[in-house]
Amino acid sequence: MASKNEKDLYETGGTDVPAAEGEFSLEEILAEYGGSLEQHMLREAERELEPEPAPKSEAQDAPRPEPPKAAPAPARAAEKPRPQAEKPPAPDPAVQAELARQEARDKLLAQAVDLEKLERELPRAPRPISLEEVVGSTVDAVMEAEQEPLLRPRRGLFSRRKLEEETEELYPPPEPEVEPEIEPIGPEEDLPDAAADWRETYKGRRGAVAPALVIALLPTALLAAEQYGLTVPYWSGDAQVQSIFLLVCLAVTALLCRAVFVKGVSMLGRKRCTSELLISLSALAAAADCAARLLSAERAAVMPYASVACLALVFAQWGVSRESRGMYDMFRAAAMDDEPPYLVTDTEKGACKQRGSVPGFYTTAMRDDAATILQTALLPVVLAASVVFAGLSSLGQGRGDDFLLNWSAILAAGATFSLPLCWPLPWSRLARHLQKTGCAVAGWSGAERVSRRRAMIVTDGDLFPPGTIQLNGVKVYGEELAKAVSYAATMARGAGCGLERLFDGLLRAELGRYEKADDFSFYEEGGWSASIHGEYVLLGTAPFMRKMDVRLPGDINLKTGVFLAVDRQLIAVFAVKYNPAENVDFALRMMRRSHITPILAARDPNITPALLKRKFHKKVRVEYPDLTARVALSEAEHDRDLPRALLFREGLLPYAETVAGSRRLCKAVRRAAVLSILGSAAGTLLAFYLVFQGAYDLLTPLALEAFLLLWTLPVLLMADWTGRY
Repeated sequence: MASKNEKDLYETGGTDVPAAEGEFSLEEILAEYGGSLEQHMLREAERELEPEPAPKSEAQDAPRPEPPKAAPAPARAAEKPRPQAEKPPAPDPAVQAELARQEARDKLLAQAVDLEKLERELPRAPRPISLEEVVGSTVDAVMEAEQEPLLRPRRGLFSRRKLEEETEELYPPPEPEVEPEIEPIGPEEDLPDAAADWRETYKGRRGAVAPALVIALLPTALLAAEQYGLTVPYWSGDAQVQSIFLLVCLAVTALLCRAVFVKGVSMLGRKRCTSELLISLSALAAAADCAARLLSAERAAVMPYASVACLALVFAQWGVSRESRGMYDMFRAAAMDDEPPYLVTDTEKGACKQRGSVPGFYTTAMRDDAATILQTALLPVVLAASVVFAGLSSLGQGRGDDFLLNWSAILAAGATFSLPLCWPLPWSRLARHLQKTGCAVAGWSGAERVSRRRAMIVTDGDLFPPGTIQLNGVKVYGEELAKAVSYAATMARGAGCGLERLFDGLLRAELGRYEKADDFSFYEEGGWSASIHGEYVLLGTAPFMRKMDVRLPGDINLKTGVFLAVDRQLIAVFAVKYNPAENVDFALRMMRRSHITPILAARDPNITPALLKRKFHKKVRVEYPDLTARVALSEAEHDRDLPRALLFREGLLPYAETVAGSRRLCKAVRRAAVLSILGSAAGTLLAFYLVFQGAYDLLTPLALEAFLLLWTLPVLLMADWTGRY
């Protein structure tokens, strides 16, 4: 049972005052608890921001002012609860209210704070946050989260020691993106000036080939006559005359073929060991052997190999002459126009025809060919082996006077006639052929880059050039012809396909104009859509219209027709005819024979592999990628990459001849280079074996010449094969 004091507290609302004194008005309650909601919020914020002051004793409380018109009353804090038996007389209510107001006012004065300081400490109102700040804070949070360990440190099996690091990663680190290498473009010479320089070079080198060949054949003819038992006056049996005559022929041939020595030394300055250097050393070794035969009596009585060296110089001179002719034809074709219509460059999918630009063509054309690179890697081995083998076969057997004889024989066998012809003959043949067709390929580097993928991107204009697409008729349903033609021309222009030229001519004939097309879209089913003047316009093939729920008349059967619909209602039908061109058919056959795959990047929905088989050779095979890839590949035609070849004629045939010819050139040069290196190695080993055995009667100059000519015959055939495609 509750006590009497508890009942009194309940009746007075939980305050330690008498019941009679606990009855206050609303104004008195507000004055007691702060007066207003704003003051209450200020006091709550002050309690949260500032530390609570230490409790004060009754003696430390400040004196309170007395009310002006009321009798002074003692403070409540100093009063002690009176016993229940002693009840004072009830005070006046007006005086009690005035005391409550005064007490609230005193509390506010005692707890007053600096309003400016409170404004700085209070939280500010939320401000607008930009998207950049949100993204930045999100990225920072993600970065901090990535830095935190995803798993707790693991412990070793049956061990309480923590592993220092995780041995297994949850996610593999991303691979760094490979940035495409930017090919440097060196100082470019003007193409007309380069053509003029190579023309003069070709004239100077070409004139020396015929006289050098005549002089080189004189010793060979005398040796052949003597081989068949004929006696030549002043030649047969006279070693001194033979040596002097061979030395003179070799000197004259070397003078006429001085371009070989110049190229060999210049390439050596570029750290390239080529066949011209090897042949030059062979001629010097043969000349020194002729002099040794005249001066040394202990040298073996064997015919020097000067005739072989003379023929090697002639073949090398022929090679540098044909190379200069190929460079002249290339630069002459490339200098026809400063802004050629098209260029051929290399992409990830294959060769691509783009808009013309010549910067970078000269730099690409002057790079080393595959034969030079292969010879630089292997011919130093042949040269070093010839010196070692000559020493072993002469000094190793106590025949030191035969060192020059053996070295000239081994070096002549290693410097085969075909080595200086691997690149010049196929190159000159292709350059001359392309120059007649209005094309120019940038040397070995350009040909290799163009034909690397064995594929070429072809577009609408390549397969059906202007004039091959015709309009056989137009049928309109419920609309004016001018509007139908205007909408169709606008759609074809937005698609950028081969139909644009056809509808452009029809639009001019109808005195129409192009409209503004919004929300243009391509469809894999073979058509396009756009919004013109708020109308939903469709243009495409019959299967596309059926997919888009457009009703077509049953009496229309067009395999290559183009249908126009507005708001899914058919308004016009255009009968389009695709006429095949003979040069396009020949180009497709050429690509098939050369194992080059055409990648069909057509935007015209009617140009499909099925149409090509109907219009061209039935065995034609093309790669037909999806719509996204076709659109991307067709847009690559408007780029301007580094030129690997230049085209000055329209149509697919020059484009195909450039790519197919480049592929044949690369195959011929690689095969010829490998075959020549094998012949050089075989000749070096065979000559070493014979001279080591002293079988000079088997290794005669005529036999060595026949051996080297046999290795040259395949190179000549492959050079001729380069231009036959």
